[in-house]
Amino acid sequence: MQILPAIDIRGGRAVRLVKGDFAQETVVNQDVLAQAQTFKEAGIQFIHMVDLDGAVDGRATNRDLIAQIKRETGLGIEVGGGIRTLSQIEDYLAVGIDRVIIGSMAVKSPDFVKQALETFGADKIVVGIDAKAGRVATEGWLETSQVHFIDLALEMEKLGVTLFVYTDVDRDGTLTGPNFEHYTQLVDKLTTARVIASGGIHAKSDLDKLAQLGVAGTIVGKAYYNGNISLDELKEVTSC
Repeated sequence: MQILPAIDIRGGRAVRLVKGDFAQETVVNQDVLAQAQTFKEAGIQFIHMVDLDGAVDGRATNRDLIAQIKRETGLGIEVGGGIRTLSQIEDYLAVGIDRVIIGSMAVKSPDFVKQALETFGADKIVVGIDAKAGRVATEGWLETSQVHFIDLALEMEKLGVTLFVYTDVDRDGTLTGPNFEHYTQLVDKLTTARVIASGGIHAKSDLDKLAQLGVAGTIVGKAYYNGNISLDELKEVTSC
């Protein structure tokens, strides 16, 4: 199972939120590049980055900073937040970003996902599904649709999506443990696509259980920044 430490960017800083609430923001590092370098020096090979400003603005607000991090660290990077156009995806890939995450547009315009897959390939496109009480949240988690997360995942899989990031918004940043039930459902229902787990991780035991469930990877944010899980433990799980 791949472990992806998370760096969420807001206002040029690395921050953590609770349940996606911008009013509950904690700055974990004023220097985003320095945080990425810390992961690289620890032997981490792939990180998960979210442009929180972009998720609200609907554009790649922190694109230049993310491109700099890729250029100076050489880390594998997947990026989400504010992806609304094919040109944004093309630009991120052109500066070396490894995977681009489509979130809100998967609900609003499935055809956009289809075009992205056809243009860039399934290995470059990830669909991010964020849910509140099982219903898909959009626009930086500020809006909630009536679409069930399983229904969206199955629809996207039919289009050719091979990798999802699934986040239970109600668990994100809470250190209360992942929604294992939802991950079990996704692993059971999907036939070819795989799932990266995100939200609620609080201890290494969560990572061990998710690996047993068969998820492809897990994103770790607050549990690392709070000291619940060390970099050595993250590396240990990745190497298993």
